Amino acid sequence: MMLNYIWVGFFLVAFVVAVIQFLFLGDATVFERIITSTFDMSKVAVMDIALPLAGVMTLWLGLMNIGEKAGAINFLSRIIGPFFSKLFPEIPKNHPVNGQLLMNFSANMLGLDNAATPLGLKAMNGLQELNPDKETASNAQIMFLALNTSGLTIIPISILAMRATVHGPKGELAANPTDVFIPLLMTTAVAMLSAILFVGFKQKLNLWNKTVLGWIGGVLAVLGLIVFGFSQLNQQEMVTVSKVVSNLLLLFIIVTFMGGALYKKVNVYNAFIEGAKTGFETSVKIMPFMVGMLVGIGVFRASGAMDLLMNGIRAGIGFFGINTNFVDALPTAFMKPMSGSGAKAMMVETMKTFGPDSFPGKLSCLFQGAADTTFYIVALYFGSVGIKNTRYAIGAGLFVDLVGALAAILFGYLFFG
Repeated sequence: MMLNYIWVGFFLVAFVVAVIQFLFLGDATVFERIITSTFDMSKVAVMDIALPLAGVMTLWLGLMNIGEKAGAINFLSRIIGPFFSKLFPEIPKNHPVNGQLLMNFSANMLGLDNAATPLGLKAMNGLQELNPDKETASNAQIMFLALNTSGLTIIPISILAMRATVHGPKGELAANPTDVFIPLLMTTAVAMLSAILFVGFKQKLNLWNKTVLGWIGGVLAVLGLIVFGFSQLNQQEMVTVSKVVSNLLLLFIIVTFMGGALYKKVNVYNAFIEGAKTGFETSVKIMPFMVGMLVGIGVFRASGAMDLLMNGIRAGIGFFGINTNFVDALPTAFMKPMSGSGAKAMMVETMKTFGPDSFPGKLSCLFQGAADTTFYIVALYFGSVGIKNTRYAIGAGLFVDLVGALAAILFGYLFFG
């Protein structure tokens, strides 16, 4: 029901704001902008997201099927099983979906968005098979969505690349494009922990045990080593190493799947075709959900409601004499739960307007990497399996978004303020 209210709210708020702008500000084009946005976002949802996603999903669902036939997913399940059994107690021990979840999380952490999405859809389908109520989100599905929303990314390639190429108002480039790397990694780690704690509390999970604390401590230790290693590199070296490591690991996974399948005397090509057949079907299934959500977001933006919200926040915070430097970067934070591409555009616009080395410019990068697109993820993953009752999944996602944004502001002031 929450998704229903939010979606309707986009249109109602947009209508009220548009009417006010027309009657009191004389903006005669506001209604045209809103209607134009509905057509534009409908096209984006289908032509720029669903159809391109069909090809990527066809590829990766085929490769995942090879991995399953090779036994790689079961192997990963046995390794990660003890930890996941604490976070996902509904999943049977050594169930293949544990490996699918790990594959999705790994792709996200490496910044491989194109691979992470189809892997995530595969994992969601696996969780749906275990879901006793096919129209209501299970506890495991909500935990999965919250962890995806936290957006933990070890190698933020796209953000570093943007900082290296976007010019400021005077044509200047960032003096050190990688200076956001460490605070960005710290921000996403805080968001991930908040997702585990929030959903764990809601589901009354026992998180204070050796297994969970050991795995989380291990992950944080690895992150610390990565931070130390990358801090020794210059900007060009960091970008190069990030790209090489990410793509090498991805290629290694593909070759390992195929090698394992050959060892087990599996017909690799037939296994690929068998898994790939579901790629286009899934893309078609999610189209209505993508159109609905992106049109709602587009209407909200086109009406001027987002600008009004920003101005209200700036005035409210300024009234109490609080430093408002971070407000100029807030459009990225507000756009992030709704649209990844929209948030990226906001980040670029902030760097262009204030400069890539300005406080808003750097903070917008932290906002971009602080969490992931809650509404997009909910619409995509739940839409792919026909979930209608999302329970508290959106609330959990927005909470993680909020914690990520607050962490970004905190680390922004600590490192750049």
